[in-house]
Parts: sequence; structure tokens; C-alpha cells
Amino acid sequence: MAIHKHNRQYDLVVFGATGYTGKLAAEAIAKSLPTDLKWAIAGRSEAKLKAVAETCKALNPDRLQPAIEIADVSDGTRVKALVSKTFVFLAVVGPYCKYGEVAFKACAEAGTHYLDVTGESPWVLSMTQKYEAVAKASGAIMIPQSGLDSVPSDICTWQLATTLREELNVKTKDVVISSHKLKIIPSGGTISTVLSAFGVFSVDELRKGYEPYSQSPIPRNPSLKDPYSGITKALFGCFSVPDLGLLTSSPLGRTDATQVGRSWGLLKTIPSRKDQFYGDNFTWTPGMKARNWLAGVAIHWLQVSTLALLFLLPPLRTLAARFVTQPGEGASKEEAAKCETEYRGTATADSNTKKKAYIRAWYDGDGYTLTAIFLTQAALTVLEDDLELGGGVFTPACLGQSFVDRTEAQGFKTETQIMDH
Repeated sequence: MAIHKHNRQYDLVVFGATGYTGKLAAEAIAKSLPTDLKWAIAGRSEAKLKAVAETCKALNPDRLQPAIEIADVSDGTRVKALVSKTFVFLAVVGPYCKYGEVAFKACAEAGTHYLDVTGESPWVLSMTQKYEAVAKASGAIMIPQSGLDSVPSDICTWQLATTLREELNVKTKDVVISSHKLKIIPSGGTISTVLSAFGVFSVDELRKGYEPYSQSPIPRNPSLKDPYSGITKALFGCFSVPDLGLLTSSPLGRTDATQVGRSWGLLKTIPSRKDQFYGDNFTWTPGMKARNWLAGVAIHWLQVSTLALLFLLPPLRTLAARFVTQPGEGASKEEAAKCETEYRGTATADSNTKKKAYIRAWYDGDGYTLTAIFLTQAALTVLEDDLELGGGVFTPACLGQSFVDRTEAQGFKTETQIMDH
């Protein structure tokens, strides 16, 4: 497919291309996006950007190579000028709660399509509240959380609902998505983001930001409850789901829930997507595969206690920052090759049928490489497809089947089927 015509200097810019994920995004573009793409890599250090450009050239010398743009997130004027040069802008500069607003605001104002890889739901909620009206007026398509936070859960849920609709002609009721395998070595940027969030957001902002439907454009029926909620799950984190097994609390669950909740609301309100709406009685439950009850309880309480200590003890955050992997660093190529990601999920129909949908999705490799795939393939979908979205803040699920197909071609495989309840 051809890239949309526009009057900008670049089709795409990667901002933060010298960071760990930014480098992977640049490499993904060099390997898999159209060879005539007019693109640039941007950041603070010209020397580091040149090194990234050389890597991209070695990966694929027979393509247009990236231009180099010098821009610092602290220089709002330069970021604004950079945004005005491009049709699509990929922001890979975190923590977003500290450094993300300048680019988000500039893209919304300039009508430049924007994507990022944040998992900071309170920040996304704040940006949506501040700038969605601006983006609607300018025509900018804004798609935050376009990485491992939270694309797999979002598009797996979309595929489950699509399968029920197309195979059984029914709406979706209860969806459970399980992180079946999540072998990832956290990058310095991810760790820095977690540590920074506690110093930026108040308890109330964190609570509101991680409410499952806080980003939805429409309210949800408050009487609808998680079918797996209860005292056992609240205390120990564990619950059992047919065909998925014993699950415990997922470290990505609360972030993913906000994304899926927004998709639910958007698919009802976007005129071109109303036929894809999941249903009024939709519920969504995240989990992570547990080997047994003891392991599941340990995982749950490790998450709870770690987050509590980091929030309540600022000196602990300062101390931790000195000894963990630093921003810009991450797993080596050899370590990354041993990583893997797999999700499984089920969806029951909002009807009396005894059938349900099941999905398995997997990627053999590092989660950060997968994030780069999601980000760049979402960008390609925006560059090439007639999305019928207008401007505003959207989710990867709004990109539909063509985005799913593109990610599958890059190694994120999915299988769906209808099975007995």
C-alpha cells in the first residue's frame, strides 16, 4: 500500500532513537518498513544518533537511510519545530510523566499523528483530558500505550470479540486475558519509569489513573462486576479459569485494563467502529499463569509489598535507582534471544450459547523487540490505511485487522477458535 500524501518533510520521526527501545524501533523500521520511507531519528546526541544510523544502514543498505535531527525534550521550541516536519511522530522518551507532555501537546496542536510506548496510565489519562479536544480539532491521531503495555491484551480482546461476532453473531460478555509466559529482562527505562511514577503522582492520581474504565469516553454500568472477584482473589491474588488454569495478579494487568476499557468505550462511540463494539455487559479480567497456589500467592504479595514500599519510602527509591539497570541500557542481544512472550485468553458470549472463544498469542523473542514491532507496525498502519478515525486519542484496537495482520507478519502469532463453554 502507498503512504498517504502529505506536505511534511518526513513520513515518520523516531524521537528518542538513542535509548534502548528507541534503537530497537529504528532497527525495526530499517528492516521492515517501506524502503522509500522518508524518516528521521532524533535525540540529544549527534554522535549517538550517527551510530544508530550506521546500524540501520548495515541492516538494510538498500533503502532510504534516516536523517538526523537534534532535539532535546527540555527545548519545547525545537520539539515543536520537529513535530511540524513529520506526518507521524514516534515518542520513545520516558519516563513520560516527566518528559512526555511537550511532544504530546505539540503533536495534538500540529495535527501530527502520534504514538508512544508508555505504560503510565495516569499520565495517559491526564494527556487525554488536556489534549483530546485539541487533537480532534487538528485531526491528529494519538495512540499512546502502543508497546507491550498494552497491545497484546488490547488486540487479543479485540480478536476474541471479533471471533464471537463473526462466528456466532453475538456480543461479548466476560473476557479473561492471561500472561501465560512473560520472560522479560526489564530495561533501565522501564525501571526508571516505575521509580519516577511514585514521586510524580499522588495516591489519588494513581488510583484514578489505574481504574479500569477511567479512560473510557463513556461511563460503564457500575453494577457490572468482575466474575472472578471475591475475598480469595483480593487477599491472595489467585483464581482459576477454565482452559486457562490457575492465575495470579499480572504486573501489567492494571495498565492493560485501562487500555481495554478505553477500547470498549471508543468502539461504541466512533461511527466507523460501532459494529465492533464488545457489548454493554462486557467485563475484562487480567491474570498471569501461576505454577501453583504457593507461587501465585508469592507473586501477588511480592508485587503488592514492593509497590507499597517504593511509594511509602522515597529514600528506598533513591537507593534502588543507584543499583538497578540505568536508562538507555537493557538486555544484550544474547539475553534477549532467550526471552519469550505468550498470552492466552477466553471470551464468553453475552447469550445463552454454550460456546466461547479462545485465543493463544505468542512471540519468540524479547518483549522490547516486540514493543518496537508493535510501535512501528502501528505507525505503518496510520501511514498507509484509510482509518476513518478523525482526530483524537485512540487505542491499538481501533487500528483493526490490518494492524493485527502486520504484527503477525513480523512474528507476533495468534490463533483463535470457538470451543465449548
